[in-house]
Amino acid sequence: MRAIVVNRHGGPEVFEVVERDRPTPASGEVLVELSVSGVNYLDAYQRNGTTPVAAPYVAGVEGVGVVAEVGDAVSGVDVGQRVGWLTGGKGSFADFAVVDAGTVVPVPDGLDDEFAAAVLMQGVTAHYLATDAYAIAAGDTVLVHAAAGGVGQMLTQVAKLRGARVIGTVSTEAKAEAARAAGADHAIAYDGFAETVADLTDGVGVAAVYDGVGAATVDGSIASLAVRGTYVVYGAASGPVPPLELTRLAAGGSLYVTRPTVLHYTRTPEELRGRTDELFAWVRAGDLRVTIGGRYPIARVADAFTALESRQTEGKVLLTH
Repeated sequence: MRAIVVNRHGGPEVFEVVERDRPTPASGEVLVELSVSGVNYLDAYQRNGTTPVAAPYVAGVEGVGVVAEVGDAVSGVDVGQRVGWLTGGKGSFADFAVVDAGTVVPVPDGLDDEFAAAVLMQGVTAHYLATDAYAIAAGDTVLVHAAAGGVGQMLTQVAKLRGARVIGTVSTEAKAEAARAAGADHAIAYDGFAETVADLTDGVGVAAVYDGVGAATVDGSIASLAVRGTYVVYGAASGPVPPLELTRLAAGGSLYVTRPTVLHYTRTPEELRGRTDELFAWVRAGDLRVTIGGRYPIARVADAFTALESRQTEGKVLLTH
Protein backbone atom coordinates (compact mmCIF):
# COMPACT_ATOMS: atom_id res chain seq x y z
CA MET A 1 0.00 0.00 0.00
CA ARG A 2 1.00 3.65 -0.38
CA ALA A 3 1.95 5.59 2.73
CA ILE A 4 3.31 9.08 3.40
CA VAL A 5 6.36 8.80 5.65
CA VAL A 6 8.32 11.47 7.51
CA ASN A 7 11.92 10.33 7.99
CA ARG A 8 13.21 13.65 9.35
CA HIS A 9 11.62 16.81 10.68
CA GLY A 10 11.31 19.77 8.34
CA GLY A 11 9.05 21.49 5.83
CA PRO A 12 6.51 19.94 3.45
CA GLU A 13 9.34 18.65 1.29
CA VAL A 14 10.16 15.94 3.83
CA PHE A 15 6.97 14.01 3.10
CA GLU A 16 7.85 10.86 1.13
CA VAL A 17 5.52 8.50 -0.74
CA VAL A 18 6.58 4.90 -0.07
CA GLU A 19 5.20 1.39 -0.46
CA ARG A 20 4.55 -0.51 2.77
CA ASP A 21 2.88 -3.72 3.84
CA ARG A 22 -0.73 -3.44 4.87
CA PRO A 23 -0.89 -3.29 8.69
CA THR A 24 -2.85 -5.69 10.90
CA PRO A 25 -5.05 -4.44 13.74
CA ALA A 26 -4.15 -5.51 17.26
CA SER A 27 -6.63 -6.08 20.06
CA GLY A 28 -8.91 -3.05 20.43
CA GLU A 29 -8.06 -1.74 16.97
CA VAL A 30 -9.66 -1.67 13.53
CA LEU A 31 -8.12 -1.51 10.07
CA VAL A 32 -9.70 1.08 7.77
CA GLU A 33 -9.36 1.48 4.02
CA LEU A 34 -9.24 5.23 3.55
CA SER A 35 -11.09 7.28 0.97
CA VAL A 36 -10.05 10.71 2.24
CA SER A 37 -7.81 12.18 4.93
CA GLY A 38 -7.71 15.65 6.45
CA VAL A 39 -4.86 18.15 6.22
CA ASN A 40 -4.35 19.84 9.59
CA TYR A 41 -1.90 22.13 11.34
CA LEU A 42 -1.37 19.36 13.88
CA ASP A 43 0.17 17.31 11.07
CA ALA A 44 2.45 20.24 10.27
CA TYR A 45 3.48 20.63 13.92
CA GLN A 46 4.34 16.92 14.09
CA ARG A 47 6.30 17.10 10.83
CA ASN A 48 8.37 20.15 11.79
CA GLY A 49 9.19 18.84 15.26
CA THR A 50 7.03 21.24 17.29
CA THR A 51 5.22 18.31 18.91
CA PRO A 52 7.05 15.31 20.39
CA VAL A 53 6.53 12.83 17.55
CA ALA A 54 9.78 11.09 16.69
CA ALA A 55 10.69 10.41 13.07
CA PRO A 56 10.37 8.17 11.17
CA TYR A 57 6.59 7.78 11.23
CA VAL A 58 3.61 7.51 8.88
CA ALA A 59 1.92 10.91 8.79
CA GLY A 60 -1.72 11.81 9.20
CA VAL A 61 -4.02 12.05 12.23
CA GLU A 62 -7.49 12.28 10.62
CA GLY A 63 -9.35 10.19 8.08
CA VAL A 64 -12.55 8.65 6.78
CA GLY A 65 -13.02 5.26 5.18
CA VAL A 66 -14.52 1.78 5.41
CA VAL A 67 -13.60 -0.77 8.08
CA ALA A 68 -11.68 -3.61 6.40
CA GLU A 69 -10.76 -5.69 9.45
CA VAL A 70 -11.60 -5.74 13.16
CA GLY A 71 -9.18 -6.78 15.88
CA ASP A 72 -9.99 -8.76 19.01
CA ALA A 73 -11.96 -7.18 21.86
CA VAL A 74 -13.76 -4.72 19.57
CA SER A 75 -17.51 -4.22 19.81
CA GLY A 76 -19.82 -1.80 18.08
CA VAL A 77 -17.66 -1.47 14.95
CA ASP A 78 -18.21 -3.80 12.00
CA VAL A 79 -16.43 -4.67 8.77
CA GLY A 80 -17.92 -2.61 5.93
CA GLN A 81 -18.96 0.28 8.22
CA ARG A 82 -18.04 3.85 7.25
CA VAL A 83 -16.14 5.55 10.04
CA GLY A 84 -14.05 8.62 10.72
CA TRP A 85 -11.51 9.67 13.33
CA LEU A 86 -9.45 12.66 14.37
CA THR A 87 -7.24 10.99 16.99
CA GLY A 88 -6.12 7.44 17.60
CA GLY A 89 -5.06 6.73 14.02
CA LYS A 90 -1.61 5.41 13.17
CA GLY A 91 -0.79 7.03 9.86
CA SER A 92 -3.92 8.30 8.13
CA PHE A 93 -1.95 9.41 5.05
CA ALA A 94 -1.99 5.87 3.69
CA ASP A 95 -4.27 3.51 1.80
CA PHE A 96 -4.96 1.61 5.03
CA ALA A 97 -4.63 2.76 8.63
CA VAL A 98 -4.93 1.06 12.00
CA VAL A 99 -7.14 3.03 14.38
CA ASP A 100 -8.02 2.65 18.07
CA ALA A 101 -11.62 1.41 17.97
CA GLY A 102 -12.59 3.73 20.81
CA THR A 103 -11.74 6.78 18.72
CA VAL A 104 -13.74 6.01 15.57
CA VAL A 105 -17.17 7.50 15.00
CA PRO A 106 -19.77 6.20 12.54
CA VAL A 107 -20.41 8.38 9.51
CA PRO A 108 -24.18 8.72 9.07
CA ASP A 109 -25.96 7.88 5.85
CA GLY A 110 -26.52 10.91 3.66
CA LEU A 111 -23.19 12.51 4.59
CA ASP A 112 -20.44 11.94 2.06
CA ASP A 113 -16.87 11.12 3.03
CA GLU A 114 -15.44 14.54 2.18
CA PHE A 115 -18.00 16.40 4.27
CA ALA A 116 -17.45 13.97 7.14
CA ALA A 117 -13.69 14.52 7.03
CA ALA A 118 -14.19 18.28 6.93
CA VAL A 119 -16.30 18.12 10.08
CA LEU A 120 -13.99 15.93 12.17
CA MET A 121 -10.85 17.72 13.40
CA GLN A 122 -11.93 21.24 12.50
CA GLY A 123 -15.58 20.78 13.45
CA VAL A 124 -14.81 19.12 16.78
CA THR A 125 -12.24 21.83 17.49
CA ALA A 126 -14.79 24.54 16.77
CA HIS A 127 -17.34 22.72 18.92
CA TYR A 128 -15.20 22.41 22.04
CA LEU A 129 -13.85 25.95 21.65
CA ALA A 130 -17.33 27.48 21.52
CA THR A 131 -19.05 25.21 24.05
CA ASP A 132 -16.35 24.52 26.64
CA ALA A 133 -12.99 26.29 26.31
CA TYR A 134 -14.99 29.49 26.49
CA ALA A 135 -18.69 28.67 26.55
CA ILE A 136 -20.32 31.31 24.37
CA ALA A 137 -23.56 32.72 25.71
CA ALA A 138 -26.23 34.46 23.69
CA GLY A 139 -25.34 38.13 23.30
CA ASP A 140 -21.57 37.64 23.63
CA THR A 141 -19.26 39.38 21.17
CA VAL A 142 -16.25 37.25 20.26
CA LEU A 143 -13.19 37.69 18.04
CA VAL A 144 -12.26 34.82 15.73
CA HIS A 145 -8.83 35.02 14.10
CA ALA A 146 -8.37 33.49 10.64
CA ALA A 147 -12.13 33.50 10.23
CA ALA A 148 -11.96 32.27 6.63
CA GLY A 149 -9.90 29.18 7.50
CA GLY A 150 -11.31 25.74 8.11
CA VAL A 151 -11.65 26.08 11.89
CA GLY A 152 -12.49 29.77 11.57
CA GLN A 153 -15.51 29.20 9.35
CA MET A 154 -16.76 26.35 11.53
CA LEU A 155 -16.20 28.32 14.74
CA THR A 156 -17.98 31.35 13.34
CA GLN A 157 -21.01 29.24 12.48
CA VAL A 158 -21.11 27.49 15.86
CA ALA A 159 -20.75 30.85 17.61
CA LYS A 160 -23.71 32.20 15.62
CA LEU A 161 -25.76 29.11 16.50
CA ARG A 162 -25.09 30.00 20.16
CA GLY A 163 -26.26 33.59 19.64
CA ALA A 164 -22.94 35.44 19.46
CA ARG A 165 -21.88 38.50 17.53
CA VAL A 166 -18.72 37.52 15.64
CA ILE A 167 -15.83 39.73 14.58
CA GLY A 168 -13.42 37.86 12.31
CA THR A 169 -9.92 38.76 11.16
CA VAL A 170 -8.93 38.05 7.56
CA SER A 171 -6.00 38.82 5.26
CA THR A 172 -7.77 39.48 1.94
CA GLU A 173 -11.09 40.73 0.63
CA ALA A 174 -11.82 37.28 -0.79
CA LYS A 175 -11.36 35.84 2.70
CA ALA A 176 -13.55 38.61 4.11
CA GLU A 177 -16.33 37.44 1.81
CA ALA A 178 -15.82 33.85 2.98
CA ALA A 179 -15.97 34.91 6.63
CA ARG A 180 -19.13 36.91 6.08
CA ALA A 181 -20.67 33.97 4.20
CA ALA A 182 -19.99 31.84 7.29
CA GLY A 183 -21.92 34.37 9.38
CA ALA A 184 -19.32 36.82 10.67
CA ASP A 185 -20.95 40.14 11.52
CA HIS A 186 -17.72 42.00 10.81
CA ALA A 187 -14.69 40.87 8.77
CA ILE A 188 -11.70 43.07 9.59
CA ALA A 189 -8.02 43.31 8.63
CA TYR A 190 -5.24 42.15 10.92
CA ASP A 191 -3.53 45.55 10.79
CA GLY A 192 -4.76 47.52 13.79
CA PHE A 193 -7.39 44.92 14.64
CA ALA A 194 -7.39 45.77 18.37
CA GLU A 195 -8.33 49.37 17.57
CA THR A 196 -11.03 48.19 15.18
CA VAL A 197 -12.43 45.87 17.84
CA ALA A 198 -12.50 48.76 20.31
CA ASP A 199 -14.43 50.87 17.79
CA LEU A 200 -16.91 48.06 17.07
CA THR A 201 -17.54 47.41 20.77
CA ASP A 202 -17.64 51.04 21.95
CA GLY A 203 -14.44 50.46 23.88
CA VAL A 204 -15.78 47.49 25.86
CA GLY A 205 -13.87 44.71 24.08
CA VAL A 206 -14.88 41.13 23.41
CA ALA A 207 -15.84 38.35 25.77
CA ALA A 208 -13.37 35.94 24.15
CA VAL A 209 -10.67 35.81 21.52
CA TYR A 210 -10.18 32.53 19.67
CA ASP A 211 -6.64 32.54 18.30
CA GLY A 212 -5.16 29.91 16.02
CA VAL A 213 -2.57 32.34 14.62
CA GLY A 214 -0.34 32.67 17.69
CA ALA A 215 2.73 34.90 17.90
CA ALA A 216 1.61 37.57 15.44
CA THR A 217 -1.71 38.25 17.17
CA VAL A 218 -1.09 37.79 20.89
CA ASP A 219 -0.65 41.42 21.92
CA GLY A 220 -3.63 42.68 19.96
CA SER A 221 -5.73 39.79 21.20
CA ILE A 222 -5.08 40.60 24.85
CA ALA A 223 -5.80 44.26 24.14
CA SER A 224 -9.11 43.31 22.51
CA LEU A 225 -10.55 41.59 25.57
CA ALA A 226 -13.23 43.00 27.82
CA VAL A 227 -12.83 42.92 31.58
CA ARG A 228 -12.74 39.25 32.67
CA GLY A 229 -12.44 38.23 29.05
CA THR A 230 -10.90 34.93 27.95
CA TYR A 231 -7.99 34.48 25.55
CA VAL A 232 -8.27 31.03 23.94
CA VAL A 233 -5.07 30.05 22.10
CA TYR A 234 -5.61 26.86 20.13
CA GLY A 235 -2.91 27.09 17.44
CA ALA A 236 0.28 28.76 16.34
CA ALA A 237 0.16 29.25 12.57
CA SER A 238 2.54 32.25 12.84
CA GLY A 239 4.67 30.75 15.61
CA PRO A 240 4.12 29.90 19.28
CA VAL A 241 2.78 32.45 21.72
CA PRO A 242 5.65 33.70 23.94
CA PRO A 243 5.46 33.32 27.72
CA LEU A 244 2.98 35.69 29.36
CA GLU A 245 3.58 37.66 32.53
CA LEU A 246 0.63 37.09 34.84
CA THR A 247 0.59 40.78 35.74
CA ARG A 248 -0.53 41.49 32.16
CA LEU A 249 -3.73 39.59 32.89
CA ALA A 250 -4.45 41.71 35.94
CA ALA A 251 -3.66 44.95 34.15
CA GLY A 252 -5.83 43.94 31.18
CA GLY A 253 -8.90 43.45 33.36
CA SER A 254 -8.57 40.21 35.36
CA LEU A 255 -8.25 38.22 32.16
CA TYR A 256 -8.22 34.47 31.63
CA VAL A 257 -5.93 32.53 29.28
CA THR A 258 -6.30 28.91 28.20
CA ARG A 259 -4.36 26.70 25.78
CA PRO A 260 -6.73 23.81 25.02
CA THR A 261 -6.09 20.76 22.85
CA VAL A 262 -8.61 18.48 21.20
CA LEU A 263 -7.36 15.43 23.14
CA HIS A 264 -8.50 16.91 26.44
CA TYR A 265 -11.97 17.69 25.09
CA THR A 266 -12.55 14.23 23.59
CA ARG A 267 -11.27 12.20 26.52
CA THR A 268 -13.90 9.46 26.31
CA PRO A 269 -15.76 7.85 23.39
CA GLU A 270 -18.95 9.33 24.81
CA GLU A 271 -17.60 12.87 24.81
CA LEU A 272 -16.27 12.48 21.26
CA ARG A 273 -19.53 10.98 19.99
CA GLY A 274 -21.54 13.71 21.67
CA ARG A 275 -19.62 16.34 19.73
CA THR A 276 -19.63 14.55 16.37
CA ASP A 277 -23.31 13.59 16.66
CA GLU A 278 -24.27 17.23 17.17
CA LEU A 279 -22.00 18.40 14.35
CA PHE A 280 -23.29 15.79 11.89
CA ALA A 281 -26.87 16.69 12.83
CA TRP A 282 -26.18 20.37 12.15
CA VAL A 283 -24.68 19.54 8.75
CA ARG A 284 -27.60 17.32 7.76
CA ALA A 285 -30.10 19.97 8.90
CA GLY A 286 -28.31 22.67 6.90
CA ASP A 287 -27.33 24.62 10.02
CA LEU A 288 -23.60 24.07 9.52
CA ARG A 289 -22.07 24.69 6.10
CA VAL A 290 -18.94 22.79 5.12
CA THR A 291 -16.40 24.45 2.80
CA ILE A 292 -13.84 22.30 1.01
CA GLY A 293 -10.87 24.56 0.38
CA GLY A 294 -8.82 22.15 -1.71
CA ARG A 295 -8.51 18.53 -2.81
CA TYR A 296 -5.14 16.94 -3.52
CA PRO A 297 -4.25 13.38 -4.50
CA ILE A 298 -2.31 11.79 -1.66
CA ALA A 299 0.89 11.82 -3.73
CA ARG A 300 0.70 15.65 -3.76
CA VAL A 301 0.72 15.91 0.02
CA ALA A 302 3.59 18.44 -0.04
CA ASP A 303 1.54 20.78 -2.25
CA ALA A 304 -1.42 20.50 0.11
CA PHE A 305 0.66 21.52 3.12
CA THR A 306 2.43 24.28 1.25
CA ALA A 307 -0.96 25.79 0.47
CA LEU A 308 -2.19 25.35 4.06
CA GLU A 309 0.89 26.74 5.77
CA SER A 310 1.19 29.72 3.45
CA ARG A 311 -2.42 30.55 4.41
CA GLN A 312 -3.60 30.38 0.81
CA THR A 313 -6.61 28.22 1.63
CA GLU A 314 -10.20 28.81 2.69
CA GLY A 315 -12.03 25.96 4.38
CA LYS A 316 -10.90 22.35 4.74
CA VAL A 317 -8.03 20.88 2.72
CA LEU A 318 -8.30 17.17 1.93
CA LEU A 319 -6.15 14.38 0.54
CA THR A 320 -7.93 11.90 -1.72
CA HIS A 321 -6.86 8.24 -1.76
